[in-house]
Amino acid sequence: MPDLFDEAADEKRAEQAPLADRMRPRSLGEFAGQEHILGEGKLLRRAIEADRVQSVLFYGPPGTGKTTLARLIARRTEAHFTTLNAVLAGKDDIREAIHQAQDRQKLRGQRTILFIDEVHRFDKAQQDALLPHVEDGTVTFIGATTENPYFEVIGALVSRSRVFELKTLSEKDLRGVARRALEGDERGYGGRDIEITGDALDHLISTANGDARSLLNALELAVETTPSGDGHATRIDLSVAEDSIQQRAVLYDRDGDAHFDTISAFIKSLRGSDPDAALYWLARMVYAGEDARFLLRRMCIFAAEDVGMADPRALQVAQSAADAFDRVGMPEGQFLLAECCLYLATAPKSNSAFAYFDALKHVEEEQTADMPDKLKDASRDKEGLGHGEGYKYPHAYRKGYAQGEQYLPEEMQGLYFYAPREGQGYEERVAERLEEWRRRDAEEGVAKRARRYADAEDDDGRPEERT
Repeated sequence: MPDLFDEAADEKRAEQAPLADRMRPRSLGEFAGQEHILGEGKLLRRAIEADRVQSVLFYGPPGTGKTTLARLIARRTEAHFTTLNAVLAGKDDIREAIHQAQDRQKLRGQRTILFIDEVHRFDKAQQDALLPHVEDGTVTFIGATTENPYFEVIGALVSRSRVFELKTLSEKDLRGVARRALEGDERGYGGRDIEITGDALDHLISTANGDARSLLNALELAVETTPSGDGHATRIDLSVAEDSIQQRAVLYDRDGDAHFDTISAFIKSLRGSDPDAALYWLARMVYAGEDARFLLRRMCIFAAEDVGMADPRALQVAQSAADAFDRVGMPEGQFLLAECCLYLATAPKSNSAFAYFDALKHVEEEQTADMPDKLKDASRDKEGLGHGEGYKYPHAYRKGYAQGEQYLPEEMQGLYFYAPREGQGYEERVAERLEEWRRRDAEEGVAKRARRYADAEDDDGRPEERT
């Protein structure tokens, strides 16, 4: 017979469990986010619903639902579900779990699912001890890790598992999690009179950084530590939200003026070569929860638009930071943002790449000129049409430059769009080379000199009509 005292103790423990634990989804329908792997018709969802889950690795940031997903599989499966935590378990625990799985398979024909949380904490020897039993089907392995499994889990175990990456929850997902917690009568706060202001909820969501557990912990602290008057609701305003999560709110709306104004201040500080101001505006955006990938995209654009040929390495730095961030993530990714910001702010500046838009304007507004035959492809029509004839191969000339050779159509010869900025880093050397080449061409009889890139500059250091 069941022990009534044990049942009462279990109910008491459930009531006293943290909100984040009480609100764990009990079905796939309650699961927040991860539509890319759990949406209708997706492979993982079909496997869970059919109880046909094979060995898998769940990889993603904290609070995205890795352990919860394993628990949902445990609820639906007819297999025996065993859990180990790699922080606490050793080889003896693995050996015991495998021994029990072998007995179940042998005596009852029941398969075993072995879930290992924080699997990256197992050393190579522990992972090797698990491998043969995954290979022979003694256990179906489910691992959860916040680290890249391709680096932290042995290759043989990864190759025998399907890797599913769980992504940071969106604000919409987190808002749904908060709503369930506030409205849920059985496990949440639906039975209590709680009022939470819009800016307070927004602050809790933005500072959670995509982590549902962090959001629920902060919400629970705010509710449980806020007194309510007799017959009055428990009111959570912005000051309570700031106090509960120990982080001050910053005026910032990703879709409103604050977003556009702050990114504008950041870009203008970079362009003005002020590393201190650039770091300040960057920090404000990161602190307020701005998407780091958005910031990296803007810095990649800046590297080409505003640093440009003055330091072509700037684009490499920005691209490398963007690529590395996809591996590192937050919070360590802040070092990548900071280094890229400092490099761009202190680099020499040139916006001479705008010459492309002058060329584009010429193409749009003026009739297309005929291409000289010598520039056309000679591999197909040289004999019949003379394509390629008269072309001077630059490498056959001293310093790799064929003096006097023209590559624009006849009526455009002598016209140029690109005006390198003198005295600016690498582009200063480019300017010297171009000046020498163009001087020599002029001596060859190319008299027309038309500069299409505006000389007059405004305070931003660019032609006034450009913004």
